[in-house]
Amino acid sequence: MSNASIVFIGGGNMASALIGGLLKSGRAVSSLVVVEPFEAQRARLAQQFGLAPQAAADARLAAAGLVVWAVKPQMFREAAAPCAAFIGQALQLSVMAGIRSDAIAQASGSERVVRAMPNTPALIGRGIAGLFARPAVTSDERREVQALLAPTGATVWVEREQDLDAVTAVSGSGPAYVYYLVEAMMQAAVEMGLSEAQGRALALATVDGAAALAQASPLAPAELRAQVTSKGGTTHAAISSLEADGVKASFVRALLAAQRRARELGDEF
Repeated sequence: MSNASIVFIGGGNMASALIGGLLKSGRAVSSLVVVEPFEAQRARLAQQFGLAPQAAADARLAAAGLVVWAVKPQMFREAAAPCAAFIGQALQLSVMAGIRSDAIAQASGSERVVRAMPNTPALIGRGIAGLFARPAVTSDERREVQALLAPTGATVWVEREQDLDAVTAVSGSGPAYVYYLVEAMMQAAVEMGLSEAQGRALALATVDGAAALAQASPLAPAELRAQVTSKGGTTHAAISSLEADGVKASFVRALLAAQRRARELGDEF
């Protein structure tokens, strides 16, 4: 893909994260094509990256080595129809939730489809994306996709497309669970007499530090938790309360509900 154009269908936040990474890695602005129907978004892309986004698909898309699908899932079929005549020879990468690779292959005319399920920390280079490739995608093309996504964070390949529903439940939706925890910690801090600003600082630093320690440590999370939980101590009191309320079991059920919903959305689209 070094000489071929990279075409983005949609120019929203995820596309912007990828575009920013490509430009930082030395990719020429002239090699990027963005199809974005909304004028305000085109203006933002032009100002931020020096791009000249186009409002509709045309023959310039035929030079694409890679097409990145970054539109809202409900807009996919409408967006794909005018592109189909030009993009059948390109590798297709989707960052859309719910649209399965069969639909992308049919709409684009290409069997070379990779689906990615990223999450919002990709916007600051600290995300993680689950990836699935159809059989027609080569090993070199897998590496090219990983290189494209590298500025947004880590990647994990799955061999079954249905496993992307689990990825969606765990990491795609995962940032919201963390924010939910932070909300609870902040609320408790205020109820204990701290200010909201103090509660926010304490909660966010604790979540960030705990995640970094878990990443750096060879110990399992349960072992790290045990190190902080002295019997009869404050942490033990808190964990005992959570266990009595069935919080872990409820959390697991919540993720399974997210997985089911991801599957349902795939069926709908």
